[in-house]
Amino acid sequence: MATAPYGVRLLVGAAVTALEETRRLPQTILTYPMTVASQLAHAVMKVQQDVADLVNRGDETLESLFPPKDEQPEWATFDEDLGADVTDISEARQDGERRTEGRFALYSTGEPQKVVDEPEPAPSEAPAIVAEVGYESLTLAQLRARLTSLKIGDLEALLAFEESTKARAPFQTLLANRITRASAK
Repeated sequence: MATAPYGVRLLVGAAVTALEETRRLPQTILTYPMTVASQLAHAVMKVQQDVADLVNRGDETLESLFPPKDEQPEWATFDEDLGADVTDISEARQDGERRTEGRFALYSTGEPQKVVDEPEPAPSEAPAIVAEVGYESLTLAQLRARLTSLKIGDLEALLAFEESTKARAPFQTLLANRITRASAK
């Protein structure tokens, strides 16, 4: 077969492509909104990155021209600032005992660290479950992990023991909630 002229091949190729695109048009129309939204989001993010880059370069330039002063706010105090006359950090911090609350409660036993070893008062009678699970040395997270294996009677004994000794709110709440859930079953 003889080769068709260049213009004829171009027109036939364009017609076939137009026919194929027309057949794919219903599917392509569905993807256009997402394509446009994606391209728009990309453009916005690119502009934000460019602006942030310009701000960073401006900060670097201003910092080189006007070096920052090494000032410390008057409300900021550090252990080094307290001086050598303070031997016990808890003397400098009035709220040191609150470390067992909030986000630190999971990883603490609920007692502030002691500087001097003082004998702890022994409870009158500790239930057997206290020694069995090693309750007095458990952190809140460790206690939470062991609660599922305990019976309601053991949980109530631990709660009574906690209330009569250390009375730590996170521990009491955890035990009371577990008793409520176990009783509901």
